[in-house]
Amino acid sequence: MAVQQHAPAQALERKLLERTARVGVLGLGYAGLPMAVEIAQAGFAVTGLDVNPIRVNAVNGGSSPVSDVSDATIQELLGAKRLQASTDLTNLAEIDVVLIAVPTPLKDDRQPDLRYVQAATADIAKHLHPGMMIILQSTCSPGTTREVMLPKLQATGLEVGKDYFLVFAPERIDPGNARFNVRNTPKLVGGITPTCAELARGLYTYFVDTVVPVSSPEVAETSKLVENTFRFINISFVNEIAQLCDKIGISVWEVIEAANSKPFAFMPHYPGAGVGGHCIPIVPFYLEAIAQRHGVMAAMIEAAGRINDHMPTFVIEKMTRLLRERGKRNGGGRVLVLGVTYKKDVADLRESSALEVVRRLHADGYDVVYHDPLIARFEHAGLTLESSPLTPELLGSVESVILCAPHSTVDYDLVVQRAPLVLDTCNALKQYQRGNVVPL
Repeated sequence: MAVQQHAPAQALERKLLERTARVGVLGLGYAGLPMAVEIAQAGFAVTGLDVNPIRVNAVNGGSSPVSDVSDATIQELLGAKRLQASTDLTNLAEIDVVLIAVPTPLKDDRQPDLRYVQAATADIAKHLHPGMMIILQSTCSPGTTREVMLPKLQATGLEVGKDYFLVFAPERIDPGNARFNVRNTPKLVGGITPTCAELARGLYTYFVDTVVPVSSPEVAETSKLVENTFRFINISFVNEIAQLCDKIGISVWEVIEAANSKPFAFMPHYPGAGVGGHCIPIVPFYLEAIAQRHGVMAAMIEAAGRINDHMPTFVIEKMTRLLRERGKRNGGGRVLVLGVTYKKDVADLRESSALEVVRRLHADGYDVVYHDPLIARFEHAGLTLESSPLTPELLGSVESVILCAPHSTVDYDLVVQRAPLVLDTCNALKQYQRGNVVPL
């Protein structure tokens, strides 16, 4: 590492080299906790900061609140005194490097909601001190680091790049992904100044295999939006193709498999009941907002949003048609939604399309029940439901099952044997050659 010869930069560089820098991670959710764990495993003392006392108490008690981090890992780091959690933000006064991993949701009008980033910045500004590095990892619009965070920090009288250091380095966490994790996923780093970027690179090299410096925070901010919007648009395309294939009477899954036999210029994406999670349904509208701000059309994002929003309705319409073809009445029957999280084997309901399927089924007059081994109870749009045990009696009492999240621990043999109809929105039951199993 080679940084400019200002005393605060030299002091932080030495602490990073000796791994004596005290690191804080603000936000202990699906993005923050895995990062805190990797940093602690690299030999740094880490304090996880979160306003949620339940989450903090879980970590301090040796229990992981997220699926990608095991209890055993938390317990090992607690025992080694390399990880602790707290709700007390005055800890920031003693921290050398703080990584911000707070939520960046959308408002009701699908405009960016940066209140958590703004609150985190205000808290850090109260305790900003020479030699401190602030790294924003939360997904945000281009300009957030420079235009939202920097003025609040500069108001303290300290100078960025000399007294303290400000960086944007987007999280690229994919919950439930067994192949890619914090260490083997390349890390983008964009600093307000070259010194900021170099110090951040020096930190990440301890626990990330590949660090990718870019010329500015704006490049890193926009790159993160492009990554997720690429997926959002391509998912909307195959969702539209799924509707077309349904009309034609062919399998969208076979079509995608056939197209994927081409060894170049194609990347498979797959349909479903919609899109879920914090990133894919949210991030594109951050890109749309900045495009509108600069007078640029974002027609593809708008169209993709309409298609993906329609998918829960398409799922219900297809189920209703299948029931009608089987002589069942149109509406009012009992339906089991199987898996309500936004993806397989992840206990996360954020933007889950299954919840919208449940809501629309209820609005259409269906008696809706659900089973999910990861979610005992949920509230959505005025509905409160509890997971029903998956029993032969339950399956025998429903007219159909809609499979939305194919968790590994579910007994699908039982489902296929007992349910009169299974609409498989994720093609998870393709091995079952039975007439009561219908793919999306």
